Amino acid sequence: MTGSIATDHLMTFPGKFAEQFVEGQMANVSLSFLVDDLVQHRGGAGANMAYGMGLLGLSPVLVGSVGSDFDDYEAWLQRHGVDTRSIRWSEVKHTARFTCTTDATNNQIASFYSGAMAEASQIELAPVAARVGAPDLVVVGPNDPTAMVRHTEECRERGYPFLADPSQQLAWADGEMIRTLVRDADLLFTNEYEAALLKQKTGWSHEEVLDEVGTWVITRAAKGVRVEGRDAEPIEVIAVPETKPVEPTGGGDALRAGFVAARQWGLGIERATQVGSAVATAAVEVIGTQEYDLPRGSFLERFASAFGADAADEVAPHLPG
Repeated sequence: MTGSIATDHLMTFPGKFAEQFVEGQMANVSLSFLVDDLVQHRGGAGANMAYGMGLLGLSPVLVGSVGSDFDDYEAWLQRHGVDTRSIRWSEVKHTARFTCTTDATNNQIASFYSGAMAEASQIELAPVAARVGAPDLVVVGPNDPTAMVRHTEECRERGYPFLADPSQQLAWADGEMIRTLVRDADLLFTNEYEAALLKQKTGWSHEEVLDEVGTWVITRAAKGVRVEGRDAEPIEVIAVPETKPVEPTGGGDALRAGFVAARQWGLGIERATQVGSAVATAAVEVIGTQEYDLPRGSFLERFASAFGADAADEVAPHLPG
């Protein structure tokens, strides 16, 4: 599981961002929002995904770069089943930090300080494979861009199956870099906006993207998830209904964790997508990207309610007790 490892600083703005912008002054924006609260949580896309997989009983190997302030965070991940022995520690920089403000309609404005993450490009995957064995799958999640390219190219060279999750890095990466990150991926994850941005920047049509990857998973918030493949009929999976939505940050990472875990269990694409949807809903019902839990009984009850008893019976043997 390669990707960013960061601390999240999350704030809530009781109004709407859209009401604060002045028409004709967008070139001179200078805004300050009075927020209701500030909470700090562990985060980073790579760590979030690894945490979710750990909750589901797997032992994902987290690969990323952190600072000297990572001790408590590392202990937390280890307690939740994550293998942290391939994480690189920077001698001079702090662990990356994500700062995000969410308004009353769940729109978000965020910034990200890369810190030690900028040194992730110095990590090679071969020593990781030598320690734990050849990987079943390498998730190339949002990270230092140079590291993402290096990990992707190493996967191609060494024949490691990989999941491309360029996510936030699509916003500034050019078409050539995006094509490098996506081509030959066994799995590609984007949301709807990122899907459109990917096609715009690469110049690929929808069909050409599918020619480059094995399976394309497109998340669509409340509309659920659509999965497409070159030689398969599209699959659509509903979003598991929320009972107490609180904070959308981290929902996508949780969905990926559930999907990858279910595929590692040997379940099919549709069932894996359903597991991902259920984990994502659990994640957005609490504040913080690693504050949710997955109690076996309530998880299966909700899963059965959304997808049927037969689906829950197929998932049940794989969940930790």
